[in-house]
Amino acid sequence: MTDYVPVFVHFALAVVLTAVLLGAHALLGGWRSVRDGGARRLLPGQAEPYESGVWPIGTARERVPIRYYLIAMLFLLFDVEAVFLYPWAVVARELKVYGLIEMLTFVAVLGLGFLYAWKRGALDWQ
Repeated sequence: MTDYVPVFVHFALAVVLTAVLLGAHALLGGWRSVRDGGARRLLPGQAEPYESGVWPIGTARERVPIRYYLIAMLFLLFDVEAVFLYPWAVVARELKVYGLIEMLTFVAVLGLGFLYAWKRGALDWQ
């Protein structure tokens, strides 16, 4: 049970920080709205949606090309490699040559998958 104390402390600090920040936002936002006559007035540009530097054109119901999702999945696949490399790097000296061979095999399989996706044009953005 004592092994989990740091986890609980971290969780408690996250909850307290979230509560403090939300409370400060509500307090300061409420003070401003009372000072301005009870209603929050938005500036002309604040009511318009804006995301990623691109102004919205057309409807939000447009179909997204499947290529977008394929590239996202490939990114996740190759990004997970880093998740497995870190624990291996921590214990690499204890694993000795066997661990090195296993990790080189893992990276080689991922590299072959990357080359296959590259040759098939899965990484070309059109």
